[in-house]
Amino acid sequence: MDHEAVLATYDRQLRRDARTDSPGARVERAGGVVRQVGTEHDWNGVHWADVDETTADGVIAEQVRYYTALGREFEWKLHSHDRPADLADRLRAAGFVPEPPETVLVAEVAGLPTETELPEGITLLPVTDAAGARLMAEAHDAAFGDDGSGLGERLAKRVLAQLTETPDAVVAVVAMAGDTPVSSARMEFCPGTDFAGLWGGGTAPRWRGKGIYRALVAHRTRIAAERGYRYLQVDATEDSRPILQRLGFAALSVTTPYVYRP
Repeated sequence: MDHEAVLATYDRQLRRDARTDSPGARVERAGGVVRQVGTEHDWNGVHWADVDETTADGVIAEQVRYYTALGREFEWKLHSHDRPADLADRLRAAGFVPEPPETVLVAEVAGLPTETELPEGITLLPVTDAAGARLMAEAHDAAFGDDGSGLGERLAKRVLAQLTETPDAVVAVVAMAGDTPVSSARMEFCPGTDFAGLWGGGTAPRWRGKGIYRALVAHRTRIAAERGYRYLQVDATEDSRPILQRLGFAALSVTTPYVYRP
């Protein structure tokens, strides 16, 4: 894979030409900024900003004013190859708080395994309705713990809205141990681009290390291949990065969410 060519395609298709990832949100282009704006349950934030040393501070301040007027917390999705080189320092100076970084991984669909090899006792249940979305929320809480934030439930509501309003834009699945959800994952499609995005895959502690995560990747890879997508993209945590790299994913960049809370 040609790293520079794929990175340029990633920046162009998924950031500068970004499309909304939620039925309740819209993508706006204001000057050199590409941002998404939606409800408080949607992702709100900056995909891309064409800034340099002389313009960055003013553009950052404008985004703060804009989202604050809407009453929205928002994220500046910074990538390690973004310019200017001190953009992270400028965001912190403006009041943004960094969250844990993730590695942007990409692989060609044609080079990935598509055979879904599940451990004994695990079956995959496609998510197609509200009952499936509730199982996704349960699987999320089983994997990451219920910290009271309601993140699992919010993710489930988002997936259900996508399945209802834009059903061709998402595929979701829950890994079940009998009647108990132990992992879940989704794939979001970007029509008109070469990329499909993998999200989720966290697994309940008892079931980790048994190949469920790899099986969920293979399951989604097969669907991406059937739909004609060339690349799979993942914002990977340090838990999933080694697994994905062993499967054939390569690192393009590192992305850090810088969050501003009005």
